[in-house]
Amino acid sequence: MQVSEIEARVPGVIPAAENSTDFGILGAISASHFLNDMIQSLIFAIYPVLQSGFDLSFAQIGMITLTYQITASLLQPAVGLYTDRRPLPYSLPIGMGFTLLGLLLLSVAPTFPLLLLAAGLVGMGSSVFHPESSRVARMASGGRHGLAQSVFQVGGNMGSSLGPLLAAWIIVPRGRGSVAWFSLAALLAIFLLLKVSHWYKLHRHGVRGKPQARRANQPVLSRSKIFWSLLILGLLIFSKYFYLASLSSYYTFYLIHKFGVPVQSAQVYLFIFLFSVAAGTLIGGPIGDRIGRKYVIWCSILGVAPFTLILPYASLFWTGALTVIIGLILASAFSAILVYAQELIPGKVGTISGLFFGFAFGMGGIGAAVLGHLADLHGIEYVYQLCAFLPLIGIITVFLPNLEKTRPTLAA
Repeated sequence: MQVSEIEARVPGVIPAAENSTDFGILGAISASHFLNDMIQSLIFAIYPVLQSGFDLSFAQIGMITLTYQITASLLQPAVGLYTDRRPLPYSLPIGMGFTLLGLLLLSVAPTFPLLLLAAGLVGMGSSVFHPESSRVARMASGGRHGLAQSVFQVGGNMGSSLGPLLAAWIIVPRGRGSVAWFSLAALLAIFLLLKVSHWYKLHRHGVRGKPQARRANQPVLSRSKIFWSLLILGLLIFSKYFYLASLSSYYTFYLIHKFGVPVQSAQVYLFIFLFSVAAGTLIGGPIGDRIGRKYVIWCSILGVAPFTLILPYASLFWTGALTVIIGLILASAFSAILVYAQELIPGKVGTISGLFFGFAFGMGGIGAAVLGHLADLHGIEYVYQLCAFLPLIGIITVFLPNLEKTRPTLAA
């Protein structure tokens, strides 16, 4: 008996639509991602406030980022692996509860160790949210996987871009205690995720039995080819997120140090950069659905190199303009990389999502810590001169197999 026949006979189970994209669910999960990442970005956005309040070094700022990123990165693959076998629809609002607790602690923490604990709690919330919400996005995609991942991702990047602006408007003038007001955003996210979780619970059976069908549409690759492809994707993630760490964690300090920009103005520049990242994310997925994900990855990582190499020597105006271009181009890669990896190993959506989100978070955290130490030793400008060469790693994309060669083209 086919899965679809079983679903039709089981009360309360609604088969997932295979040929139509559920934009309502994609909108809800993207909005939740917006709220989740807006809250998380507050950690980075209030670094100048924390630095002055706790007299932190760049290395200690890097430790905050590392704590947040590591708690997220280490747990995400485990969450994804477990939920591939035993889906947990209501883990989404529970994970957001950890984020809520971390946010409240961040607003009142009196010591540096408690700041690290707050960052760790927010990271734990992220470790649950990303692999499971990525699975929901794929379930609701109707086969348009790149589009679905981009819609999901753009919510998070829009939230990340808004965080610095809200920090400049609310937290910088009113103090760290005003962070607690953002708990209202976490509560709204919990409400949305309860609705999404109910849909997930009803549709989770609709994706069982699909892995074999998906494999039939993929090129037959050896285990060694899959391994080397995943290794290449990992190196590309390293390049992308090490470079992004230099901007997300230290861009405000760079502008303040090099150009004498006020803190609030530097936050606006950071918002503009992160907004360009959000826009670039939305572009990459749909283009990958049409022309192939390998080409998007190639153009996104290697194509940004000329701009990163110029950035350390640009004026204030051109620094702002170049970071917009860098954000647009570089951000288009992640959705393509994630969906490409999911197609390499069909049927392991949670595991792959958790692995790649976790690795991305981990690279961002390690990058922030390493670059913070380098900034203490050699100055913040040296960091940008060094990181400018990272996108050149994108040349190894040439060794990725073309998965689209034997896959049928989706109907328009």
